[in-house]
Amino acid sequence: MRAGHVEPCPRRVRAERHGKVVVRTDAAQYLWEHDHFPAFYLPEADVDLDGIDPAALRRDDALPGHVRIAWDAVDHWFEEDTEVFKHPVDPYHRVDVREASRRVQVLVDGVVVAESSRPKLLFETGLPTRYYLPWADVRTDLLAPTATSSVCPYKGQAHYWAVTVGGATYPDLVWGYRYPVPEAAGIAGCVCFYNERVDLVVDGIALDRPVTPF
Repeated sequence: MRAGHVEPCPRRVRAERHGKVVVRTDAAQYLWEHDHFPAFYLPEADVDLDGIDPAALRRDDALPGHVRIAWDAVDHWFEEDTEVFKHPVDPYHRVDVREASRRVQVLVDGVVVAESSRPKLLFETGLPTRYYLPWADVRTDLLAPTATSSVCPYKGQAHYWAVTVGGATYPDLVWGYRYPVPEAAGIAGCVCFYNERVDLVVDGIALDRPVTPF
Protein backbone atom coordinates (compact mmCIF):
# COMPACT_ATOMS: atom_id res chain seq x y z
CA MET A 1 0.00 0.00 0.00
CA ARG A 2 1.26 3.48 -0.84
CA ALA A 3 2.30 6.01 1.79
CA GLY A 4 -0.54 8.41 2.58
CA HIS A 5 -3.35 5.88 2.04
CA VAL A 6 -6.14 6.05 4.65
CA GLU A 7 -8.94 3.58 5.29
CA PRO A 8 -11.16 2.59 8.25
CA CYS A 9 -10.01 -0.19 10.54
CA PRO A 10 -12.92 -2.63 11.03
CA ARG A 11 -11.43 -4.05 14.24
CA ARG A 12 -11.96 -2.74 17.76
CA VAL A 13 -8.65 -1.34 18.96
CA ARG A 14 -7.72 -1.29 22.63
CA ALA A 15 -4.53 -0.30 24.43
CA GLU A 16 -3.48 -0.68 28.05
CA ARG A 17 -0.90 1.18 30.08
CA HIS A 18 0.00 0.26 33.66
CA GLY A 19 -3.10 -1.98 33.79
CA LYS A 20 -5.42 0.81 32.69
CA VAL A 21 -7.30 0.97 29.39
CA VAL A 22 -6.15 4.14 27.62
CA VAL A 23 -7.63 3.40 24.18
CA ARG A 24 -10.89 1.72 23.30
CA THR A 25 -12.41 2.50 19.95
CA ASP A 26 -14.48 1.04 17.14
CA ALA A 27 -13.52 3.92 14.86
CA ALA A 28 -9.76 3.63 14.40
CA GLN A 29 -8.30 4.58 11.04
CA TYR A 30 -5.36 3.05 9.22
CA LEU A 31 -2.84 5.52 7.84
CA TRP A 32 0.13 4.27 5.88
CA GLU A 33 2.91 6.66 6.86
CA HIS A 34 5.22 4.64 4.57
CA ASP A 35 4.78 1.77 2.14
CA HIS A 36 5.33 -1.10 4.60
CA PHE A 37 2.52 -1.25 7.18
CA PRO A 38 -0.13 1.08 8.61
CA ALA A 39 -0.37 2.98 11.86
CA PHE A 40 -3.45 3.30 14.05
CA TYR A 41 -4.90 6.80 14.11
CA LEU A 42 -7.40 7.01 16.94
CA PRO A 43 -10.29 9.41 17.57
CA GLU A 44 -9.07 11.70 20.32
CA ALA A 45 -12.41 11.28 22.11
CA ASP A 46 -11.58 7.57 22.54
CA VAL A 47 -8.10 8.13 23.98
CA ASP A 48 -7.10 8.85 27.57
CA LEU A 49 -3.95 10.91 27.14
CA ASP A 50 -3.33 11.34 30.86
CA GLY A 51 0.19 10.15 31.63
CA ILE A 52 1.23 9.65 27.99
CA ASP A 53 4.27 11.69 27.00
CA PRO A 54 3.22 14.30 24.41
CA ALA A 55 6.38 13.38 22.49
CA ALA A 56 4.79 9.97 21.86
CA LEU A 57 1.84 11.52 20.02
CA ARG A 58 1.54 12.39 16.35
CA ARG A 59 -1.24 14.04 14.38
CA ASP A 60 -1.72 14.19 10.63
CA ASP A 61 -3.67 16.66 8.51
CA ALA A 62 -5.21 13.73 6.63
CA LEU A 63 -7.10 12.71 9.78
CA PRO A 64 -8.17 15.74 11.83
CA GLY A 65 -9.37 14.87 15.31
CA HIS A 66 -7.22 11.74 15.41
CA VAL A 67 -3.94 10.94 17.12
CA ARG A 68 -1.32 8.24 16.80
CA ILE A 69 0.34 6.93 19.96
CA ALA A 70 3.87 5.58 19.63
CA TRP A 71 3.64 1.80 19.88
CA ASP A 72 5.94 1.46 22.88
CA ALA A 73 4.29 4.31 24.80
CA VAL A 74 1.72 1.80 26.10
CA ASP A 75 2.18 -1.73 27.43
CA HIS A 76 -0.28 -3.74 25.35
CA TRP A 77 -2.22 -3.33 22.10
CA PHE A 78 -5.21 -5.43 21.11
CA GLU A 79 -7.27 -5.95 17.98
CA GLU A 80 -10.58 -7.11 19.40
CA ASP A 81 -9.32 -9.30 22.28
CA THR A 82 -6.19 -10.60 20.57
CA GLU A 83 -2.92 -8.94 21.52
CA VAL A 84 -0.82 -7.65 18.63
CA PHE A 85 2.87 -6.94 18.72
CA LYS A 86 5.38 -4.47 17.23
CA HIS A 87 2.94 -2.66 14.92
CA PRO A 88 -0.62 -2.98 13.60
CA VAL A 89 -1.26 -5.99 11.40
CA ASP A 90 -1.39 -4.92 7.77
CA PRO A 91 -4.75 -6.14 6.40
CA TYR A 92 -3.06 -6.72 3.03
CA HIS A 93 -0.19 -8.81 4.42
CA ARG A 94 -0.69 -12.58 4.36
CA VAL A 95 1.11 -15.43 6.07
CA ASP A 96 0.15 -18.96 5.00
CA VAL A 97 1.70 -22.17 6.32
CA ARG A 98 1.42 -25.32 4.23
CA GLU A 99 2.54 -28.86 4.94
CA ALA A 100 4.70 -30.27 2.18
CA SER A 101 6.59 -33.42 1.16
CA ARG A 102 9.42 -31.67 -0.69
CA ARG A 103 12.92 -32.93 0.03
CA VAL A 104 14.79 -30.02 1.56
CA GLN A 105 18.52 -29.93 2.27
CA VAL A 106 20.29 -27.06 4.01
CA LEU A 107 24.02 -26.73 3.50
CA VAL A 108 26.51 -24.44 5.23
CA ASP A 109 29.99 -24.38 3.73
CA GLY A 110 29.12 -27.60 1.89
CA VAL A 111 28.02 -29.44 5.05
CA VAL A 112 24.43 -30.72 5.29
CA VAL A 113 23.11 -29.24 8.52
CA ALA A 114 19.46 -30.17 8.00
CA GLU A 115 17.53 -32.52 5.73
CA SER A 116 13.81 -33.19 5.73
CA SER A 117 10.98 -34.47 3.57
CA ARG A 118 8.31 -33.05 5.88
CA PRO A 119 8.91 -29.29 5.81
CA LYS A 120 6.37 -26.62 6.56
CA LEU A 121 6.41 -23.96 3.85
CA LEU A 122 5.64 -20.45 4.99
CA PHE A 123 4.47 -18.01 2.33
CA GLU A 124 4.59 -14.39 3.47
CA THR A 125 3.79 -11.32 1.43
CA GLY A 126 6.94 -9.72 0.05
CA LEU A 127 9.36 -12.41 1.26
CA PRO A 128 10.78 -15.59 -0.26
CA THR A 129 9.28 -18.94 0.69
CA ARG A 130 10.65 -20.00 4.06
CA TYR A 131 11.30 -23.68 4.74
CA TYR A 132 10.61 -24.60 8.36
CA LEU A 133 12.05 -27.98 9.33
CA PRO A 134 11.29 -30.19 12.35
CA TRP A 135 13.97 -30.17 15.02
CA ALA A 136 14.42 -33.93 14.56
CA ASP A 137 15.67 -33.29 11.01
CA VAL A 138 18.30 -30.73 12.03
CA ARG A 139 21.92 -31.28 13.11
CA THR A 140 21.33 -29.77 16.53
CA ASP A 141 24.91 -30.65 17.53
CA LEU A 142 26.00 -27.84 15.21
CA LEU A 143 23.62 -25.27 16.70
CA ALA A 144 23.95 -23.08 19.77
CA PRO A 145 21.36 -20.61 21.09
CA THR A 146 22.18 -16.91 20.96
CA ALA A 147 20.78 -14.03 23.00
CA THR A 148 18.96 -12.61 19.98
CA SER A 149 15.19 -12.43 19.78
CA SER A 150 12.76 -10.53 17.59
CA VAL A 151 9.02 -9.96 17.39
CA CYS A 152 6.88 -10.30 14.28
CA PRO A 153 3.21 -9.26 14.39
CA TYR A 154 2.38 -12.01 11.90
CA LYS A 155 4.24 -14.90 13.56
CA GLY A 156 5.17 -14.07 17.17
CA GLN A 157 8.44 -13.95 19.10
CA ALA A 158 11.43 -15.61 17.45
CA HIS A 159 14.55 -17.02 19.09
CA TYR A 160 17.82 -17.58 17.25
CA TRP A 161 20.70 -20.05 17.00
CA ALA A 162 24.23 -19.90 15.62
CA VAL A 163 25.66 -22.61 13.38
CA THR A 164 29.28 -23.77 13.70
CA VAL A 165 30.79 -25.73 10.82
CA GLY A 166 34.48 -26.48 10.29
CA GLY A 167 35.55 -24.00 12.95
CA ALA A 168 33.51 -21.14 11.48
CA THR A 169 30.54 -19.80 13.45
CA TYR A 170 27.62 -18.06 11.78
CA PRO A 171 25.53 -16.17 14.36
CA ASP A 172 21.75 -15.96 14.17
CA LEU A 173 21.56 -18.14 11.07
CA VAL A 174 18.57 -20.11 12.37
CA TRP A 175 15.36 -19.03 14.05
CA GLY A 176 12.16 -20.53 15.36
CA TYR A 177 8.92 -19.57 17.10
CA ARG A 178 8.23 -21.56 20.24
CA TYR A 179 4.73 -20.16 20.58
CA PRO A 180 3.70 -18.70 17.22
CA VAL A 181 0.50 -16.73 16.86
CA PRO A 182 -2.53 -18.85 15.87
CA GLU A 183 -2.32 -17.87 12.19
CA ALA A 184 1.19 -19.38 12.02
CA ALA A 185 0.65 -22.29 14.42
CA GLY A 186 1.91 -24.78 11.84
CA ILE A 187 5.56 -23.73 12.34
CA ALA A 188 5.61 -24.58 16.06
CA GLY A 189 8.37 -27.10 16.77
CA CYS A 190 10.27 -26.17 13.60
CA VAL A 191 13.22 -23.97 12.75
CA CYS A 192 14.17 -22.05 9.63
CA PHE A 193 17.50 -21.12 8.03
CA TYR A 194 18.01 -17.83 6.21
CA ASN A 195 17.63 -18.57 2.48
CA GLU A 196 19.85 -15.54 1.96
CA ARG A 197 22.81 -17.03 3.86
CA VAL A 198 22.74 -20.81 3.32
CA ASP A 199 22.54 -23.12 0.32
CA LEU A 200 19.10 -24.67 -0.10
CA VAL A 201 18.44 -27.72 -2.27
CA VAL A 202 14.76 -28.51 -2.82
CA ASP A 203 13.80 -31.71 -4.63
CA GLY A 204 17.34 -31.92 -5.95
CA ILE A 205 17.41 -28.36 -7.31
CA ALA A 206 19.75 -25.80 -5.81
CA LEU A 207 17.91 -22.54 -5.17
CA ASP A 208 19.37 -19.11 -5.79
CA ARG A 209 19.96 -17.04 -2.70
CA PRO A 210 17.31 -14.31 -2.65
CA VAL A 211 18.13 -10.66 -2.10
CA THR A 212 16.09 -9.22 0.79
CA PRO A 213 16.60 -6.74 3.64
CA PHE A 214 17.74 -9.73 5.72
